[in-house]
Amino acid sequence: MARAALSLGGNLGDKRANIAQAIAALERNGVTVLARSADYLTEPWGPVEQDRFVNACVMAETTLAPAALLSLCLQIERELGRIREVKWGPRIIDIDVLTYDDLEINEPDLTLPHPHMLERLFVLVPLAEIAPDLVVRGQRITDIIKALPPEDMRRLD
Repeated sequence: MARAALSLGGNLGDKRANIAQAIAALERNGVTVLARSADYLTEPWGPVEQDRFVNACVMAETTLAPAALLSLCLQIERELGRIREVKWGPRIIDIDVLTYDDLEINEPDLTLPHPHMLERLFVLVPLAEIAPDLVVRGQRITDIIKALPPEDMRRLD
């Protein structure tokens, strides 16, 4: 079994329900969720003006290889209605593989750890809630959080 960190988010439709449906779909397909963060209301990231997101993270165990896990995430996105029109644009659901054990992969379709995760508090804050001692690229994520400028985000109960 491998341990993977996943980030989930979206800003269309019932955002929290979409995340819950994505997590349920992961579990129906051989991914065991070990821990789930709270949901966080966050500002959009990137150049496209759009509604705020709801983001969360899960730590999971799986027997799927990294590429197969990514493929499953993309399949679930499609099943929930995601249409990729604009990079960093509005989406019903986004599921990113952040880490997979301690693997470092740099392939055209898969980069691990996720190439932008250490720049984004909307990823790191929920991840730190469930894996505060996680080390990525030699740094504890809780230390990385302290070094980043603040973002407008709120934990949802």
